[in-house]
Amino acid sequence: MIDFSVPPELASVGERIAAFIRDEVIPFEADPRQGPHGPSEELRRELVGRSRRAGLLSPHGPAEWGGLGLDHVGIAIAFEQAGYSPLGPLALNIQAPDEGNVNLLNVVATPAQKKRWLGPLVAGEIRTVFMMTEPNNGAGSDPSLLSTVARRHGDHFVIDGLKWLITGYPDSALTIILARALDEDGADLGATMFLVPTGTPGIRMVRMLDSIDSNSPGGHAVMALEGLRVGREDVLGEVGHGFRHAQVRLGPARLTHCMRWLGQARRCHDIAAAYAGRRRSFGRPIGEHQGVGFQLADNDIDLHLARLAILHCAWMLDQGERARTETSRCKVFCSEALGRVVDRSMQVLGGLGITADTVVERTYRDIRCFRIYDGPSEVHRHVLARDAMRNAETIQGGVFGVDPLTASGAL
Repeated sequence: MIDFSVPPELASVGERIAAFIRDEVIPFEADPRQGPHGPSEELRRELVGRSRRAGLLSPHGPAEWGGLGLDHVGIAIAFEQAGYSPLGPLALNIQAPDEGNVNLLNVVATPAQKKRWLGPLVAGEIRTVFMMTEPNNGAGSDPSLLSTVARRHGDHFVIDGLKWLITGYPDSALTIILARALDEDGADLGATMFLVPTGTPGIRMVRMLDSIDSNSPGGHAVMALEGLRVGREDVLGEVGHGFRHAQVRLGPARLTHCMRWLGQARRCHDIAAAYAGRRRSFGRPIGEHQGVGFQLADNDIDLHLARLAILHCAWMLDQGERARTETSRCKVFCSEALGRVVDRSMQVLGGLGITADTVVERTYRDIRCFRIYDGPSEVHRHVLARDAMRNAETIQGGVFGVDPLTASGAL
């Protein structure tokens, strides 16, 4: 039996983060240093400074590099509380893509690479970028379509390709690039990751993309890689193992997205419930009308089940179990369930909900993208359906000796 009770030390961290978000972060939600392409670097640094002084910076970061070193269950508690404000993940230095890159560097990078990049990243001194997605039938949900190439020339690789929907490039310090490595004779060595300082000649931002979300600093851009020279010492992990290393980052990142968005959906529900308690129609609070009250009840169900799904996946990861299927299930369910919570909250608020007078309107725009981030729901359903069919093959001979296609009675 899984014990989902929260240890006192983790409960204390969660309470401290909740108080910090309420007192230190929410007052910045109307700060003008935010735009259609996310909060400014100046605002990020101010928020990170407040988190650092509160002793709450980088709860996911390894303790030896200055983070809090929480396990996955602890991270789930911390990230939900941080997500109660759209600026909370930024303040605690757990915003994507930096959060996923911390895990990637910690697992895959060499000691020298960790000293150069992981330490400053955990300290909130720098931001990082992860370049995998490509346009024009390139890598995305199917990374095997990777078309960016890195050709070996002696001790260097020369990278050429086009990337898009690349988050956070302006004001970043490090770019992690996934490309298909070729040897000097053109033989395919396999997908490989490279660590490249931002601003290195050969990296060019083609244009900034206008998107409906605005939670990530630096927005999303189209990036061109043109004759980019990278030293052999800046290969991240092993040549040809890029897809395997990417799973180190992408698997847990799907779950941490769920954690953060759970906090934001809960915030929207709280706003809607408070409004339903004071807004009156036909002689009583609107929350007492079934049309509104049942929406709040459905919110409560979705929030509760999302939290249980997250904690179950986190517990499995802490036990060292492989949780690919579970994280896919969790990502699909949470992205859709939490989206429903925000949608219902907007409906309960009526005209107020579509204005910027509450954070619900902003969250409604941002959370819609969650169903696409780190693999759209359809891709995860494809994986789950494929697994279901494989499992079906094991019962073709019958369940307990009974053919499931012909059995008509009880066993």
